[in-house]
Amino acid sequence: MAKVLAVLSSGHKDTENNYETGWWAEELFAPKEILEKAGHQVDLASPLGGKPTLDKVSISEDYDPEGKYKKMYESGIADNTTALSDVNAKEYDVVFIVGGHGAMYDLAESQELRDIINTVYDNGNIVSAVCHGPAPLIWTTRPDGKSIIDGLDVTGYPEAVEPEGLSEILPFSLEGKMNEVANYSAENKVVWGNEQLVTGRDPFSAEELADELVKALDKRNNKDN
Repeated sequence: MAKVLAVLSSGHKDTENNYETGWWAEELFAPKEILEKAGHQVDLASPLGGKPTLDKVSISEDYDPEGKYKKMYESGIADNTTALSDVNAKEYDVVFIVGGHGAMYDLAESQELRDIINTVYDNGNIVSAVCHGPAPLIWTTRPDGKSIIDGLDVTGYPEAVEPEGLSEILPFSLEGKMNEVANYSAENKVVWGNEQLVTGRDPFSAEELADELVKALDKRNNKDN
């Protein structure tokens, strides 16, 4: 059994533009279900700890027509996250950064998260992120001063499909910033940059990304045995 740390945005509120965002339901619950079914443990963390803010759009009928993720959210399984400052990164085989536009705010700015990412990576383990979740990777620097994704193949939410008008109030362009340091492409749903770093393009990539993590963990387990 591997231990996976799923990191969620605590949320962001922009009163001037009447905009509130946070983490995206499918991007946590779909991978969590797949990883746990495969026998792995998934722990939840966020910058502030406690109950992080969900982007309510992610459990609307448009994005969750069967109400599956709404039901999972309302069950309370994501209500008690550990504060990033209390996480022991050495315990984890995988860090998985959940998307939602909230990741572009508190997660992208979090030095604590950057330290966790580096510790997991330094221990030879896996760093993963989906949709807007790769945002913190851009500013996670390695001992050589370069981004952890420097020169690697990556993906994330494409600029062209951002909701109309939202790009004007977001703090940066995810695709643009990733392209400054890495080889960004929206062609594939899941992209391995190397054996330790994998990114997913959008909410609909969450299941495939989780499947990739399960395969990678199985491969490591077989190698250890």
